[in-house]
Amino acid sequence: MGQLRITEIFLSLQGETSTVGLPTVFVRLTGCPLRCGYCDTAYAFSGGVVMETAQVLDQVAEHGVRHVTVTGGEPLAQSECASLLVALCDAGYAVSLETSGAMDVAKVDPRVVKVVDLKTPGSSEVGRNLFSNLAHCGQRDQIKFVICNRQDYDWARLICDQHDLFSKVGEVLFSPSWEALDAAELADWILQDRLPVRMQIQLHKVLWGDRPGT
Repeated sequence: MGQLRITEIFLSLQGETSTVGLPTVFVRLTGCPLRCGYCDTAYAFSGGVVMETAQVLDQVAEHGVRHVTVTGGEPLAQSECASLLVALCDAGYAVSLETSGAMDVAKVDPRVVKVVDLKTPGSSEVGRNLFSNLAHCGQRDQIKFVICNRQDYDWARLICDQHDLFSKVGEVLFSPSWEALDAAELADWILQDRLPVRMQIQLHKVLWGDRPGT
C-alpha cells in the first residue's frame, strides 16, 4: 500500500450531505491546488504527516463507526487517494469523498459516494470546474454548491438545468457561504423557486464553531 500526507483524522458528526448528523470519521488529506475565497480549511494546504495506508485504516478503525469521509484540502490531488478509497470500501465502511470538482473523478471506486463541490463565481475559482466529471456522477452521488450571493444562486440554478442535475444525481446541495450569506435568505430563494435541492447549514460549525477537528 502507498503513502499519503494526512492533516488530521478525527471523529465528528457529519455536518453536511445526505448523511448529516451521523457519527463519521473524517480523513483530511493535505494539499489543495485551489484557493477559494470562502475556504475554511486553509490549514490543510501544507504540513501534515506522511502515513501508510494501513496506518490510516488502523486509526479509522479505532473510532468504531461505519461512515468515513475522505476530504481535504483536495484529496484527489494526492495520487494515492484512489487506493485509500478502495481500501476503505474493502474494509466494509460506507465511504464518501468530498472533492472540489476540479480533479478527475473517473477512477474513483464506484462504491464511494462522490460529493462534488462545483465552484460558484463567488468562490473565485469557477474557472477550475471540470464539468466532464458530471458524466461520472450518478444516483449515488451528490453535487454541492456553496452560495455566496444571488449571482451564485442564479448561476447554480443554470448549471443544474444545463446538466440535468436534478435527475442525474441523487442529491443537489445548496449551502450558504458561512458568514457571507444569511441562511434564511437562501431558504427563501429556494422556496420561491420550488427548487428540488437539499439546503444545508454546516452542522459542525453550529455546534462547535469554525475550528479544526470538528
